[in-house]
Formats: sequence, structure tokens, C-alpha cells
Amino acid sequence: MSIAFTESEERIALRKAVADLGTKYGRDYFEEAARTGKKTTELWSEAGKLGYLGVAIPEEFGGGGGDIGDLAAVCEELAAAGSPLLLMVVSPAIVGTIINLYGTDDQKHRLLPGLAEGTSTFAFSITEPDAGSNSHKIITTAYRSEDGWRLTGTKTYISGVDEASAVLVVARTEDARTGKLKPALFLVPTDSEGFTYQEIDMGIVSPEKQFTLFFDDVLIPADALIGSEDAGIDQLFAGLNPERIMAASFALGTARLALAKASEYAKQREVWDAPIGSHQAIAHPLAQSYIEIEMARLMTQKAAALYAAGDVMRAAEAANMAKYAAGEAVCNAVDRAIQTHGGNGLATEYGLVQMLAGSRLSRIAPVSREMALNFVAQFSLGLPKSY
Repeated sequence: MSIAFTESEERIALRKAVADLGTKYGRDYFEEAARTGKKTTELWSEAGKLGYLGVAIPEEFGGGGGDIGDLAAVCEELAAAGSPLLLMVVSPAIVGTIINLYGTDDQKHRLLPGLAEGTSTFAFSITEPDAGSNSHKIITTAYRSEDGWRLTGTKTYISGVDEASAVLVVARTEDARTGKLKPALFLVPTDSEGFTYQEIDMGIVSPEKQFTLFFDDVLIPADALIGSEDAGIDQLFAGLNPERIMAASFALGTARLALAKASEYAKQREVWDAPIGSHQAIAHPLAQSYIEIEMARLMTQKAAALYAAGDVMRAAEAANMAKYAAGEAVCNAVDRAIQTHGGNGLATEYGLVQMLAGSRLSRIAPVSREMALNFVAQFSLGLPKSY
């Protein structure tokens, strides 16, 4: 297949329209919501009404009929405008993709339209306290019952459950607790009896919160199962590869914002009768960040194109590389932007110190840089598996 190095006119127009929406809200809106404990509900709702959240959902289910690259562009532009929507990585990208690929016709017609227009928001839960990055060790288990399924287990570091109408849970079925992981995916309403969650006290100030989830013999109907209980790992990674592409785009938008702030400051701030941007000690690190961002954007674009073409293994390789590269790029960009501002870089009014913890998270979640390197070492280089 061929991959263009320029985006289509439609995607360029989409980027501009989303950037205009993001600018309408901006960083002040996002930071006020974060400080005051509010949600970015107005932005989410408007993005849904304008079709941006559902851009990758088929038209027959109320979406725009595009692909993951279009959704990634939306995510990146909102982040670049200072109003990122973390739940875009989860609700339309992971859950929407899995439902679209593996859901029944009834599930698609029932669930995807609300997801596309932003009136329904879904969370995703895979991480467990004792399993860490090793998803083969998950122990949350679904047991068959006369009324459907009963779910028991615990998940942790799950985003946005307080904003979600349902959460897609990665669990084992009762007869699959040993041997290779065969995940079964269940869409659990957040108001289900026996389902509770507790907020994790995080140092990151964000409208989206993190939670530990508790499933205490939660009864869910038979049609809560998305796909087959024997679908295996392919069904899970159908959602995780888009997650990596979206996480890369989220990080790249933040990196672009930090670099734009640093470049503007370097042009205006004068020391010794010259803008500080005229000094190579300032200019070169910022130029380096620009290069790193563009390289990561190209890899993200490649990953999205491969995924849209159905080239699963190459898409997985590119998605992991894109996620790794974007995580490095955003950490470097924010750090260099703070350094460019000097003491002002740590002042609240310049909006950089607030990005510091969030950018660092890009090296950890939703997949750590070490796990991305493990993937490349094993599948790209053919090195022995290390875990």
C-alpha cells in the first residue's frame, strides 16, 4: 500500500474546523474546569453535535464514516488549542472501534449513535492492581448465570468513570482463568448494582479523574457481552491499537501547544537588546522539538493509515512507535518551553507548569515506553521475548 505524506483536503479542513472550536474554548476554559472540579462537558457536547466525536463511526450509525486518522486529527487539534479531551482516546476510539467491529447489529444500532453524538460516553477498564502491564494476569472474572453474567473483580487507574454511562470491562470467563489470555469484553452500566468506584488522589490537576473500580457480583444481561467470549486477544487489540494512535495524537497536540508558547515568548522576550530566540541556546532546542514533533506526527499518520487499511501487524508496530515517539516529543517540548521562559515557566499565568505532569504521563500511559520498546524488540528486531 502507499501512504501519502500529505493529508487529504477533507482532513485538512477537518483540522481547521476543530482548531477553531478548540480556540473558542482554549486553555483558560480547560484550566478553570480542572481547578474548580468541573468537567469539559460544554466542549464535549459541542464536539459531538458538530460530528467530531463520531467522525470515525460509520454513517449508518450516525457517524462521519471516516477512519482512525480523522479521529486522531480531532484529538490532536483540540489538544493543540489547549482544550484536550482525554475521553476521546477511550470512548470513540477504543470502545467505539470494538463495538463497530465485534458488536451485534442490535448493539451497533443501540450504542453507536449516542457515542457518535457525544450523548453517551463509555469508559474502558483493563488495568488491575496486581497485574500491572501484564494483561495475561488479569483475574476479573465473568461467571454465567441464568440471567446473563455475574462479574467479580477490581480495576484501577480507569479514566472518566464518573462521566461515563457504561464501562467496557476486560475480564476472563470462568473457564479461562488459566493458560493464555482469552479476554471477554462486557459493557457494564455504571449504575449497576454491586458496581462501585473510588477516586484516586492524583497530583495531576485535570477535569478527567482516575478511579479504582470494584465489581462485587455485578449482574449484567447476556447482551452485555461485546463480541465472542472466545474471540481471543485479537478482539482486545482491535481497540488498543487505536488507543495508542490516539494517545500519540493527544501528546502531539500538547507538544505543539508548548512549542508555540515557547516560540512566541522567544520572539518577544528581549535580553541584552535582542530577542532571546536569536541565541542558539534557545533556538536550537526549540528547533529540535519541532523536528521531533514532525517525526512523531508522520509515524502517527502511518500507523493510522495502516490500521485503516487493515494491516494489523504493521499497524501495531507503527502505533507503538508513534506512541513512544510522541511521549518523548511532548516531554522534551514542555521541558524546553519551561526552560525558554526561565522563572516564568513555573508561573501559573504562562500555562506551562500545568502541562508538566500531564506530559510526563505520556511516557507511562496508556502503554509505557518500556512496553513499546519490548514490542519493537520482539516483533521488529526478532529479539528473544524478555517477559
